[in-house]
Amino acid sequence: MRSCLFCLLILLLFAAPTFASKYILTGQSKGMNFQVEQLASGLSVPWGMAFVEPKKILFTERQGRFRLLNLEDESITTLQGGPLIKSKGQGGLLDVALPPGYQAGDWIYFTYSKDQQGQLATTLARARLVGLRLEAWQDLLITHSRSDTTRHFGSRIAFDGQGHLFFTVGDRGVRPNGQDLSTHAGSVLRVNVDGSVPADNPFLEKPEALPEIWSYGHRNPQGIAYDSESKRLWIIEHGPRGGDEINLIEAGKNYGWPVVSHGKEYWGPLQVGEGTEKPGMVPAVKVYIPSIAPGSLLLYSGKAFPKWRGNLFSGALKLTHLNRVELSDNGDAVAEERLLETLHERIRALVESPEGWLYFSTDSGRILRLKPVSTR
Repeated sequence: MRSCLFCLLILLLFAAPTFASKYILTGQSKGMNFQVEQLASGLSVPWGMAFVEPKKILFTERQGRFRLLNLEDESITTLQGGPLIKSKGQGGLLDVALPPGYQAGDWIYFTYSKDQQGQLATTLARARLVGLRLEAWQDLLITHSRSDTTRHFGSRIAFDGQGHLFFTVGDRGVRPNGQDLSTHAGSVLRVNVDGSVPADNPFLEKPEALPEIWSYGHRNPQGIAYDSESKRLWIIEHGPRGGDEINLIEAGKNYGWPVVSHGKEYWGPLQVGEGTEKPGMVPAVKVYIPSIAPGSLLLYSGKAFPKWRGNLFSGALKLTHLNRVELSDNGDAVAEERLLETLHERIRALVESPEGWLYFSTDSGRILRLKPVSTR
């Protein structure tokens, strides 16, 4: 009996580090302690994530796979169905998002780069998850943004809870697109959840403008978040060499790219555009110099970390951290914090769990979880 108890004790002692080793980082913010745990690795650029069940995350891989992570046992299943997606440069399978009040069997929304006669165009689509298969796939809007470049597709999705969907499209690497209302490139778009055009979109009366455009003058917005309490729509977008921006989006407004910018040319120390501000063009709420290269945007609920309530979080690709921005009641950016810098990871996608924990993916192929230290 003593021998058996001794063996059991030895096994427990050796087993304990295996569990603890999953927690790869601890930290503190505003007096709140957190820990980071790795859930998956070896993936291919997990670009978007959404909770389809409390313990299941549907995530996209840019190369074209739809996959399901089961948090109970950390198993990963590749879903069947969906179109064949061409991944090239920054294009491929991009975002995934669920409308407010989602229930099993409802529509799930995606963006991806669709091949159009050898050129790629950012596309909004939807499908239903039935078992382990995506069914009834529909392309809702193949945007007028195709280009032979392989960069600046956007593209993130947000819902306002009133039957509308917003999604972003980058300028496709063609700067004049930002000021051209005859293309979807360089814009935030607004459609009904079935893909039709809302009757109150701002450019319906302009025959030279595409009716889905909600705002324009954007370079490459890769993060979007809607605040249902304040009815504010936020985006974060890449600048050139310097000049990433957080913008508060309003209907019909021009956000300046490429006429105004805080960035410089890649080929030399010259300012892009005419300056940093111009009448008729909305200035950014926050500018990052040097660029952090933002890959996502999330408005935090405060469920697990009350002092973060209403903060904006973004993954940083170039400067490899989790960026936290505090907002005032008026929508001003009043403070910033850079978390997880010691991970040295390009943080791509962010999603909040029902408990208020933050899940994030990295371009190196990992999915990780940030939660309070006291949580078991």
